[in-house]
Amino acid sequence: MEMYKGVVRGQEIEFSADTTLYQLAKKVQPEYSYPIALAVKNGKICELYHHAGKNSHIEFITIGEKYGMEAYRRSVTLLMLKAFYDVCGIKNIKKIEIKHSLGHSLFCAYKGKVELTKELLFSVQKKMEQMVRERKPIRKRHMETGEAIELFRRHRMYEKEKLFRFRKHEKVPIYELDGFEDYFYGHMLPNTENLKNFGLSLFEDGFLLHLPSVKNPLVVPEETIPQKLSDTLLEADDWIKRMEASTIGELNEQIVNGNITELMLVQEALQERKIAEIAKTIAEDYTKKIVLIAGPSSSGKTTFSHRLSIQLRAYGLKPHPIAVDDYFVDREFTPRDADGKYDFEAIEAVDIEQFQKDMLALIAGEAVELPTFNFMKGCREYKGKRLQLAEDDILVIEGIHCLNDRLTSQLPKERKFKIYLSALTQLNVDEHNRIPTADCRMLRRMVRDARTRNLDAKATLAMWASVRRGEEKNIFPYQEEADVMFNSTLIYELSVLKQFAEPLLFTIGPEDEYYPEAKRMLDFLDYFLGVTSEHVPNNSLLREFIGGSCFS
Repeated sequence: MEMYKGVVRGQEIEFSADTTLYQLAKKVQPEYSYPIALAVKNGKICELYHHAGKNSHIEFITIGEKYGMEAYRRSVTLLMLKAFYDVCGIKNIKKIEIKHSLGHSLFCAYKGKVELTKELLFSVQKKMEQMVRERKPIRKRHMETGEAIELFRRHRMYEKEKLFRFRKHEKVPIYELDGFEDYFYGHMLPNTENLKNFGLSLFEDGFLLHLPSVKNPLVVPEETIPQKLSDTLLEADDWIKRMEASTIGELNEQIVNGNITELMLVQEALQERKIAEIAKTIAEDYTKKIVLIAGPSSSGKTTFSHRLSIQLRAYGLKPHPIAVDDYFVDREFTPRDADGKYDFEAIEAVDIEQFQKDMLALIAGEAVELPTFNFMKGCREYKGKRLQLAEDDILVIEGIHCLNDRLTSQLPKERKFKIYLSALTQLNVDEHNRIPTADCRMLRRMVRDARTRNLDAKATLAMWASVRRGEEKNIFPYQEEADVMFNSTLIYELSVLKQFAEPLLFTIGPEDEYYPEAKRMLDFLDYFLGVTSEHVPNNSLLREFIGGSCFS
């Protein structure tokens, strides 16, 4: 048999021509802390069923890394669906939907003739565990698009049928587990043997699929489900159902049928109504003098603050915007992260003492000179900007730490009103493939970075991991502290962002370390039919990223 040579983990090795990446992974698995999920072959991420190939450079990805954990979560989802159909019987299931994430869990909806109970979930979980022990293979094949549409129609997976009506590719990748066939957007593990960590529990009118995290991939964490976040997501889900745009296929149908402008205006009207409701709640409580707004990167905090301020004015209040960033400590006192870089997202980067002193003085009716942070010089400056609150004046404060009580510990609790803002994407690819919220925010930021900071897509991708770590540490742990949550996502926005983001992503070539992520995002955007931005209102949250906003 012909023998090939390749480089695996920097070491040259010899293997037969028919050797697969899975076989190589089994050999080197003892050298890794966590199960191997995928491989990087000559710079391209591959599933393990591929052959190793001649003169290949190969590295492996475990479930303790981003792409590996994403593949793990997808594979467990396939395992769960197969188990449900086995336990209930295909004729008894009308629909199972993967709706959204809650912490490290996935919230799923179920419709069928068999009642959703603890006993049913117990049986499904036992079936999943049995298939793990049996090491069932997960096979992949490519099917003609027309044939795939017919397959999903027979399986009553109608959202997949709609999705592929608008795909330009001739072939569709289909994954099969013990006779159950489905489509998944992204890579999968080769079999069930390492899918050992999961759990199922009833929640609301559906159930949760509990999964591990990248930080601790061998343990399903015990976590408190964020109830306010769940309520906000369920409300958003109700909105998109009423607008008949729950999935990409439905959104594309709206575009093809000429309904997109109306959908845009209805979505914007719904957001404006929600902002008006928040303003009404604040205005009706005369004790509230400090509105605190926090949210992760690219959630639209600036535009939201402007629109909330307009609604507060409509209720007779006079809002005064204050950015916590203006209270940064001077650059020489800024803390540094583990890599020795300035950590501007740490709460220690803010002069908490001076911030609280000024806010206390303002709500006490005193005149205060407010600072402006000079980011070029790295210091605070005072330029005579003075403020004194009258009876109907109110502070609208924006910053990533606004929900953290360390920032406002000295301020009277009854005077504060906290708002958590995030782009909680509710649009899904189809029944079983969700769109991560972070993907939408990353595209927003990429487009804005290019427009306002002259940064290319590679620069945005290079800093995104650090941004996400900062959010996990400084924002998400405090989201349930909010008095109200606002979902800033727009159902139609990815169809608009597509025309701005694609040219930026295409500048990243195969030789670049960020190419796998750029390729993933390009493949994702390919699902969407593009939409012009001309009908996006000039006060829309989306204008903060694509330009043309009426707010400075």
